Amino acid sequence: ILLLCVSGMRAETARYSVPEEGERGSFVANIAKDLGLTAEELLARQARLVPEGEEQYFQLNQHTGDLVVRERLDREELCGQSEPCLVRFEVLLESPLQSFRAEVRLTDINDHAPVFLNKEIVLKIPESAVPETRFLLESAHDPDVGNNSLQHYSISSNEYFHVYTQRRNDGRRYAELVLDRALDREQQAEVAFSITAVDGGTPPRSGTALIRVVVLDINDNIPVFTQSLYKVSVMENSSQDAIVVVVSASDLDSGTNGEIAYSIFQNSEENLQTFKINPETGQIRLKKPLDYEETKTYEIDVQASDGGGLSTHCKVEVQVKDMNDNAPEVIITSHTSTLSEAAPPNTVVALFSVRDRDSGDNGRTTCELTGEQPFRITLLAADAYALVTSETLDREQVEEYNVTVQARDEGSPALSVSKTLFVRLLDVNDNEPTFTQAIYTMVMSENEPAGRSLGRLSATDPDAGENARVRYALVPPPTGTLAAASFVSVDAESGTVRSLRPLDYEKVPAFEVTVRAADGGSPPLSAQAVLRVVVRDENDNAPVLLHPSPDSSAAGELVPRWAPSGYLVAKVVAVDADAGQNAWLSYELAKATEPGLFRVGLHSGEVRTARAVTERDAARQRLIVLVRDRGQPPRSATATLAVALVDDFSDAFHQLASDPARGEQPQVAEEEMLTTYLIASLCCVSSLFLLSVLVLTANMLCKARVRAELSPPSPSCYADGDFASDGVGMGGTGTLSPAYRYEMCLTSGSGGSEFRFLRPVLP
Repeated sequence: ILLLCVSGMRAETARYSVPEEGERGSFVANIAKDLGLTAEELLARQARLVPEGEEQYFQLNQHTGDLVVRERLDREELCGQSEPCLVRFEVLLESPLQSFRAEVRLTDINDHAPVFLNKEIVLKIPESAVPETRFLLESAHDPDVGNNSLQHYSISSNEYFHVYTQRRNDGRRYAELVLDRALDREQQAEVAFSITAVDGGTPPRSGTALIRVVVLDINDNIPVFTQSLYKVSVMENSSQDAIVVVVSASDLDSGTNGEIAYSIFQNSEENLQTFKINPETGQIRLKKPLDYEETKTYEIDVQASDGGGLSTHCKVEVQVKDMNDNAPEVIITSHTSTLSEAAPPNTVVALFSVRDRDSGDNGRTTCELTGEQPFRITLLAADAYALVTSETLDREQVEEYNVTVQARDEGSPALSVSKTLFVRLLDVNDNEPTFTQAIYTMVMSENEPAGRSLGRLSATDPDAGENARVRYALVPPPTGTLAAASFVSVDAESGTVRSLRPLDYEKVPAFEVTVRAADGGSPPLSAQAVLRVVVRDENDNAPVLLHPSPDSSAAGELVPRWAPSGYLVAKVVAVDADAGQNAWLSYELAKATEPGLFRVGLHSGEVRTARAVTERDAARQRLIVLVRDRGQPPRSATATLAVALVDDFSDAFHQLASDPARGEQPQVAEEEMLTTYLIASLCCVSSLFLLSVLVLTANMLCKARVRAELSPPSPSCYADGDFASDGVGMGGTGTLSPAYRYEMCLTSGSGGSEFRFLRPVLP
């Protein structure tokens, strides 16, 4: 990308000259020397020629700086009769961009000889013509200019005429034949001699023609024009066959000698191609449209001849008026189609010139841009302009421009032309990526396997190409913080977030990481967003019992038999490490010795009596409390409670102090009795013929054993010393204060079922 400065432009014009018809490769000048540059600088800056028109007539040798002729040049073909003949071009240098105007003048060489269009010129002169009478001759044509053009005429020696060379206003020369002495048709009816047209070249060139003078009988009057000079103006846009002027001549003679015929006298081939005259009326009309830019003035010699052969001449000057018939031309000298969006104001985008072939106001031009765009036009020299940036550019807002340059002349009506230049902006990494959210929240399930997609991050960059390619990465956490970056990964291309390992909600309920999005520019730009990952709890933890302790087989509680309905027996306490509804616990009585006696609070876990305790209720009650959470699927735990119904707390402690093992004997006896019944039953089934004997024997044995084991104890009272000496400490556990002492007496008729302590009540 080439950033250009307008101040570096130069508008001086270098002028050179070279003769026409030079050989190809002919030396013109050394451009490098004139520009003050070396040949190496000329080559390094890629010097080149930009012609004003479409044809390139010269070429530049970048190694030597020589300007040479590209092809043989014919001045007459390029410029015609115009002088000077100039070939204009520009020398364009890069790094930095500079433009130099130059023009080469083609000097004329004498490569054309004068030529008469008619090799034989016939003049009819009456014998009555007096000496010193002048007769206009056809002009010779020489396309050369200056001294190389036709300079004078001469005639061969004769006794009647000499020639006189005249000059027109446009510089061209013509010949007039001057009569030296009177003619006598009877002596010599025809006079012949040669005329020579000579140019001023070195060596001079010439052309000849034969003049035949036919001597006529006397015709007393010659035609006479009403004006010797007719001046008219014609618009260049006049249509073909339009009337230019009407010439008029009269002749006093009568008959055929008074009949006048008009003709355009041969003095220019161009006049014959452009104008025509009516021989009877003298109307001069256009044979083709006029072009002010080619010829501005015409001089026409009109001859009026009568029937007797006499003639006279007049001049018609035709001034061509310029019309605004040429629109301006916009010529692009240099154009940069791509431009960096970081280009500063006044960066040159294109160099161009405006040309209008019209003249005056019709040829004066102005140049402007259409539309609102960040460009403007700067005038470098006459009709030379530069298209430059007027403000900073932003590719993200407008990626490309179609800049329309409009050139308008000052004619009436004004003509204009437009030229569109395409400019595409190249991207610069001037925009950082932008996340669609500042904080992304994603959810992953507890114990979810590694590699599972959690979601996708998205960041956009308004730049283009590599500058817009966004790559994602996790920002390393500060030292000493939770290594949350090891829990998830982010795909660098797509931004997909995946889990790296299963997580435990109870250890990591949520974590945050910082994600960076960087583009591919140089240097890269980046942005950051916070990724918050919430671990969704799964019901992977069962409730844990705090009371009663899960280590003991069963927890014992004492309930007095006078306990009313709603009496608090115990409270089951449990916790769940999960969260939410996975940790919401509910309590229910799963199993009980007497289901109607107790109830459990659904949410409190309190075990209370559902009704008042009665004497019919069993002394020992076994309760199983189910603790269940609300997860899916639900998890649960059970707590076992052993409840003893007692009449008085003091009886229970006295019995436990005297013989703690005695309370267990009735339970053991009952278990042994049940075993005996089972054995007896099996024996009955096994042997039918011994059924009666075995039943009687077993019955006797069972009764004897029961009486031996349940023999009534002798009445006894326990004193204070007996209770304390048993060694059971009452201060460690239980519900009674160790500061009290109780007396308990049992009669000899008390049975084993009337008072019993369960083993787990006291250690």
